[in-house]
Amino acid sequence: MHTRPYLILSLVAIFLIATSCKLFSKKDEGQLIAECYGNYLYNDDLDGIVQPGTSANDSIAAVKQFIDNWIRQQIMLHQAENNLDNEQKNFDDQIRQYRNSLIIYAYETELIKQKLDTLVSPQQIEDFYNSNQDNFLLLENIVRVKYVKIPAVSAKPDVLKKAEKLLRSNNADDNDKLLDLCQSAILTCFTDDENWIRFDDLLREVPIKTDDPEQFLKNRNFYQATDSTYVYMVKFSEVKTKEGVSPLSFETARIRDLILNRRKIELMDKIQQQAFQEAMNNNEFTVY
Repeated sequence: MHTRPYLILSLVAIFLIATSCKLFSKKDEGQLIAECYGNYLYNDDLDGIVQPGTSANDSIAAVKQFIDNWIRQQIMLHQAENNLDNEQKNFDDQIRQYRNSLIIYAYETELIKQKLDTLVSPQQIEDFYNSNQDNFLLLENIVRVKYVKIPAVSAKPDVLKKAEKLLRSNNADDNDKLLDLCQSAILTCFTDDENWIRFDDLLREVPIKTDDPEQFLKNRNFYQATDSTYVYMVKFSEVKTKEGVSPLSFETARIRDLILNRRKIELMDKIQQQAFQEAMNNNEFTVY
């Protein structure tokens, strides 16, 4: 076994020269690179280690590292072989079970691709939600909000007054005017109060300081704060605190995944039962 650095570098250099600039062609597949405890590493085992365009120094470093790792692995394998008894080294059952699991998984995955109905209608989602509401209790606070962040340099009284008026309004036209104001005055706006967001996500945008988020959100419809960089205004359209029932719109994607997962299980149970019944009818197995 050779592990001295200069020898490894010499092997790398010989390998790179022998391949004539085409670093990992299989022109001489029998060229021996390293040996350890009767195990051999050949130049074709290094194919793909160095990507095209890699510098000579980086190529040498990558190949050296690969050879070094290979030698270390052979050493540890040799140590393990010599220090474990035959029973400890017998992995035949585990390997067979693992192989069987991989083959069955690949087959079932292909069957699911071919046979699973992936169309989930809004009505199916709503029915699932209504039948399983105990499974949709909120673990966090969620809100529907609009907010603006007004840079301190732009926080003129008329801008603040106009922004607050438009933000508080429920008129669709005023929402468009708010967007126009944000664009013209270089304000940061969030006006999508149709969808729920996590209260913690809002806190990343607006510095709301509270030790009791649930109490803060209770009956909350407007909030304003100021720091050295921004004036913040938030309109709360609706809030739901944790441990309440999560709204359907917040759970739609999750429900769709749950429905599809249930279908997968039912499909595979059906396929397995059909395969079992067919094998039994054809006398393809025997129980002694």
